[in-house]
Amino acid sequence: MKSLLNMFRFRLGLVAVLLVTGTVWAQTPAATPAAPPPPTAEERLAALEAYVNNVDPVKGPLVGVAGPGHNAWMMTSAALVLFMTLPGLALFYGGLVRRKNVLSVLAQCLGITGLVTLMWWAFGYSLVFGKSFNSPFLGGTEYFFLKGVTSAPNTDYAYWISQNVFSMYQMMFAIITPALIVGAVAERMKFSAILLFVAIWMVVVYFPLAHMIWGVTGFMNGVWNGDAVIKAIDFAGGTVVHMSSGWSALILCIILGPRLGFGKEKMAPHSLVLCMVGTGMLWVGWYGFNAGSALAADGVAANAFMTTTLAAAVAAFTWGMIEKLSRGHASILGFCSGAVAGLVVITPAAGFVDPTGAIVIGVIAGAVPYLACTKMKSMFRYDDALDTFGVHAVGGTLGALVTGFLATASVNSNLTGSYATKNGLAKLVTDGGLWLEQAKAIGITLVLSILATVVIAYLVKALVGLRPAPEAESQGLDITDHQEEGYIN
Repeated sequence: MKSLLNMFRFRLGLVAVLLVTGTVWAQTPAATPAAPPPPTAEERLAALEAYVNNVDPVKGPLVGVAGPGHNAWMMTSAALVLFMTLPGLALFYGGLVRRKNVLSVLAQCLGITGLVTLMWWAFGYSLVFGKSFNSPFLGGTEYFFLKGVTSAPNTDYAYWISQNVFSMYQMMFAIITPALIVGAVAERMKFSAILLFVAIWMVVVYFPLAHMIWGVTGFMNGVWNGDAVIKAIDFAGGTVVHMSSGWSALILCIILGPRLGFGKEKMAPHSLVLCMVGTGMLWVGWYGFNAGSALAADGVAANAFMTTTLAAAVAAFTWGMIEKLSRGHASILGFCSGAVAGLVVITPAAGFVDPTGAIVIGVIAGAVPYLACTKMKSMFRYDDALDTFGVHAVGGTLGALVTGFLATASVNSNLTGSYATKNGLAKLVTDGGLWLEQAKAIGITLVLSILATVVIAYLVKALVGLRPAPEAESQGLDITDHQEEGYIN
């Protein structure tokens, strides 16, 4: 019986490997001289084990071949992250503005999507994930215009997914990051000014920061760069996405000044129904954002899926209950804001913390951003129109720091892998002290985002101006910028 079971397992493994590799081997010309011998059964089984466990295939027969299961998950994840911007963020922000400005938010999300896509194709992907510069701050030129970005894996980042899939997945992060800034400056910044600001901001802030955190030679890539100077960890973008956009959004909204009538006129959301729909889309898309950042359909992805769910649900509940206790009612806006805050705070930690850590993050994600969006905002009276700073900057900063306390190698062995051992991250995870490396990464992100935004904002102001004329702003950006109306009375 045991021998029959072993024979069955052997044949099942053999069939799986043949399914993974058959297309590539079948394309090898029969008449090619000195063709390599076909892999042995042992080599095929070793390749299958590497594929299932999402580890380095070493020099086995699958080098340079993508695995269909992992590829399928990453293509799905890429679509989910795009779904976060279009339509998720567009509807979430669109519902929160006044009806005369709803189309302006949708147009800004669409415009940013197209602009960033062109930049990513031309040079963005290469500057983030290349390495020809051999620099800790910027990638290289080898992938300009996506040259050489084929269906073969880039094993610097993933053994089993095609590089073209990886590049498209990362492009979706590049799209949503500057789109988040729109929330702070909604209803009062010209469409042309936003596009010019984003174009410069991507080059000065996002591309260098993304390389420093995620690039294989990155200055702050503690998990995958054995020579990292700062041994920080950021699973899916607490610093790269939420801190950078959130802190830039605060500075930009201060430079712009408040909306006309701010503090005097009622500026309530025009459609909490759209806001709720957008929130749900963001939540669903966030599984691609967080679980997809495992870059495989593996155990790390499964853990990130679970922790994302727990943190978001608990944060939404916490925010709503704080409102119920302090104001006597729990609002839809509060539940939506809490859910997004939970998703933000868990983002850098999703693949590094266990379920209890996710619950802790959910509670603080519901409480701290709530205070930022209510008490802090009213105290300092800055016009962060849709609470981008309160949710994304405060939440992203909080998440990056808390990750340093709650990360555990029990759910992600990469925290004590060869690179982490070489640069000292493994010791920090085991003995404590990772929070200090996280604080260093937070500091660098703050300085880069704030200083760059000041310079870029005043440059754009000098070139095209930042705000529409007062009468145009009063009329609404839908008509003045786009000659359209979201609603016909």
